[in-house]
Amino acid sequence: MTTTVASAVVTPAATATATADTTGLLVTAVRAGRTAEVVALLDGMTDAQRRAAFPELKAVRQELRTARWSADSRRAHPALHAAGAACQTGAAAVANWLAAVDMRWSQASPAVLLHVLGDRDRGWLADVAHRLAQRPAASNVSYELMAGLVRLSGCPVPTTEAYVQGWLTHVGGDWQRGGTVCDRLRRDPHLAELVAALFRTEGVGTQLGWLSGDGPESWTSALARLTGEGVLDRRSVVDACVARLLRGGAPAELRVFLRLLKDLALTREEERRRAADWTALASDAMPTVASHAQSVLGALALAGELSPRRLAQVTEAVLFRTEKKLVRAQLVLLGKVLTKNRSAAGELLPAAARAFGHEDSDAQERALKLVERHVGKVTAAEVREELAGAAEQLIPALRARAVGTLGATPPDSVPVAHEEVLPPPPQPVRLAPAPAAAVEVAEEISALLASGSDVAVFERALDGLVRHAHLDRDALLEALEPVVARRWWAEGEPRHGHRSDDFFARRHELFDDARAFDLLLATLYGKVRTDTLHRVVHDGLTNSGCAHNSLARPFEARVWEVAHRLRTDPQPFLLATPTWGTGLLEPGELVDRLDAYRRAGARVAAVDFGQALLRVRRDNRPAALAAAERAAALGTEEGERLARRLLTERAAPSVTRRTADTRILVELGEVPDLRAEEFPAALRLLGRPVNPDSDHWYCSHWSGAMRPHWFALLPERPELVAARLLRDVSEAAVHDQQGTAAAVLPHLADADGEAGEAVHLSVAYGLGARHAEDRLAAVDALLVLAARGRLEAGRLGADLGQLVRRGAVKPARLADAVRTAAATGANATVWAVLRQVLPVLLADLSTGGATTSSARGLGELLAVAAECAERTGERGSLPHLSGVADRRGTSRLVTQARRLREALAAAPAAA
Repeated sequence: MTTTVASAVVTPAATATATADTTGLLVTAVRAGRTAEVVALLDGMTDAQRRAAFPELKAVRQELRTARWSADSRRAHPALHAAGAACQTGAAAVANWLAAVDMRWSQASPAVLLHVLGDRDRGWLADVAHRLAQRPAASNVSYELMAGLVRLSGCPVPTTEAYVQGWLTHVGGDWQRGGTVCDRLRRDPHLAELVAALFRTEGVGTQLGWLSGDGPESWTSALARLTGEGVLDRRSVVDACVARLLRGGAPAELRVFLRLLKDLALTREEERRRAADWTALASDAMPTVASHAQSVLGALALAGELSPRRLAQVTEAVLFRTEKKLVRAQLVLLGKVLTKNRSAAGELLPAAARAFGHEDSDAQERALKLVERHVGKVTAAEVREELAGAAEQLIPALRARAVGTLGATPPDSVPVAHEEVLPPPPQPVRLAPAPAAAVEVAEEISALLASGSDVAVFERALDGLVRHAHLDRDALLEALEPVVARRWWAEGEPRHGHRSDDFFARRHELFDDARAFDLLLATLYGKVRTDTLHRVVHDGLTNSGCAHNSLARPFEARVWEVAHRLRTDPQPFLLATPTWGTGLLEPGELVDRLDAYRRAGARVAAVDFGQALLRVRRDNRPAALAAAERAAALGTEEGERLARRLLTERAAPSVTRRTADTRILVELGEVPDLRAEEFPAALRLLGRPVNPDSDHWYCSHWSGAMRPHWFALLPERPELVAARLLRDVSEAAVHDQQGTAAAVLPHLADADGEAGEAVHLSVAYGLGARHAEDRLAAVDALLVLAARGRLEAGRLGADLGQLVRRGAVKPARLADAVRTAAATGANATVWAVLRQVLPVLLADLSTGGATTSSARGLGELLAVAAECAERTGERGSLPHLSGVADRRGTSRLVTQARRLREALAAAPAAA
């Protein structure tokens, strides 16, 4: 009897069915966010089944992208994160999946990821670890995941920015358990490699500082302790720390490494071996680091372990610096060394004489006293001649003293004529013609959306869009496809649950160039409904209630009008496109455009034409009169309006100064020629009175991106814009706000109209700004206005005097700003301003009415004024100056008052 055994044969169909079933279960678990079930399913799947499941997981990911912040998406993403990583075979693909942007904020835990990936080849795991470590630190790749992959693979530890910063946070975080930072570092098997990487990685110093502070449990203390125990190689750590300080960087970062260097407590031998490094740091490092290096070198010099030649080299470098504390300390050090070593005078005194040319007259006087005290120790005639020659750099009063003590050449009795140096007035930049091809329009719009623009770039791109929408709409749409594909409103699903039309209908404000072009492009592609455009254009825009409302609404109304015409009646081109980058439009060019509209039978857009009238140049009267005659001859209503505009003189509004807390602001009356009914309602807002007290508490124009376009609304009338922005600019001085003055003042200086009360007050606030970049912008504005003949120095000085008295502007900040202006060669301009500022402050000082804030820094202002007077050869008297100069003592205030009085009395101007 034969027995037949039936073998179980697994057919391909059965395998496919099993795979499909497994994939279905996996996808279902992923969608439900059941991570534990996903891990269990993955453990039971073959490599082939995992690969087969990946396309389904990829489809789920694509689906979830359209609703990234929904509850379903947040629930599913951790499970999807783990499953997608486990179902791919390539190291690069897995790394990309793990670090993807859409996975960044809802990831699987490192433990889960290490479990599903842990059965791979060690080389593959090392590849993934290093690929993840190469990602930018902002990618938010988990350090625990990277470190786990390094541990499983046994590969060398990565020392990239992402890995090192992750390690710092992991070891130093407050949530960590298991001893102190020092204990956790001591247990780290990769300590030496990662500590070495600390000194090479940018940004870690700041992170070290806020992670653990500066107490005994800080990172710097821990590293110093481990170095002392021999766990870390001392020479390597010290060398790396010094090299990091030499490389420079952000002050907050360097302070941490300086703290580490101090915690390491270098021996005298270690300090002597690095004398060249201390010299370099004392010469070029930030003040705190330079001061430490200076103290180390000083200790070596006083111990006789630094040669006079090396000390002279250090001295020349330090005395070139502007920090007064470093200069004083170096001169004090030289005095101590010269007292101990008479033979060093021949090398050290010429180095000390470098301070004769220092910008601070106190430093000059200290250096002169030092040289006078020790010049008797010099035996070489050539050294004495060198010292006498260097004395010619001294201020006149000190130079006259050096004639007797050092044998310096007496000053020339004939005053040297001062030649004022001002920057060349900025030349206007003419706008290039609109792009000739639709592809060029698309390229310019793409660049604008990516990085913003100025008035010229925006207006050129806007005109190009309008022209090509009129000429060949289909060609324009085709060219814009790559640009539009990246915009949020082009997505198939709604954004935040709203259609793009709803978004624009509810948010009329155009805060920047990108928002304006988003509206225009969305209109072209049918994403904004016609009735929405019609409603906004005809019903008007919402009043924001803030001081910027009258500046923002005209710009926004014109863009909405352009969008409406793109949909209903495309214009051949825009009338208000300026001729120049400031927004100014030549009258003859506007007449030519109106004539082209007349011949083409095109309908003029109200806001666009109104903006053109506001921009048209009227200060060139011959050109304006000729253009008015041509405009009237067109026989159109717009031609008649243009002719009247060109022939009508401007009506100046009434101006009233108002005080608010410590500030001085400007109130303007109504501007009749801007309130005419022939202007659209949005443009008539520009003629409304300006009342600084009526500013609404809420303002949506915080970004400031639109400010350049506001100045282009009224290019010949900067006062009307400056008055509305004056409170903003004052914040730079009063509340230390950053960036506002730097964003506004260049446009005020470049404007084509006259500078009045508001412009001068804006410059005054900028000169007293807290931040250096704002003060520098104010200095540039001051110099440009002076170069263009539009600066009233007396008015600016009077404003500054009152602002300092009220506490809105601090004298020390003002002194820094005017010193910068004087350093460019504008000594007469600066003196003309300061001669109005100083009497106000000196009067308060002499009568006891000065506040602490107004008195502090007054000595610095007097120093700048004295230098300007010396260089320009000014003569005369300054009210209340003698009362301060006759005081007892040698404070900076008194010594600089005496210096200024001497300069105004008799001293000849220095070359």
